[in-house]
Amino acid sequence: MSVFSEKLKELRKRNNLTQKELAEQIGIKQNSYSDWETGKNEPNLENIVKLSKILDTSTDELLGMVK
Repeated sequence: MSVFSEKLKELRKRNNLTQKELAEQIGIKQNSYSDWETGKNEPNLENIVKLSKILDTSTDELLGMVK
């Protein structure tokens, strides 16, 4: 699992969201979101920005640039 996928899962849980709920807020299917958390795929820049806003964090933290 990548730093990004671990951080994504941690932030989602911290915000008390399910994968389905977060996927719906972004506008993607739950299985696509699941691929991000398992490291099978990564979101594009537009979705990284959406994630950071929904999860109330910076893109740097989301991408593992901040500890």
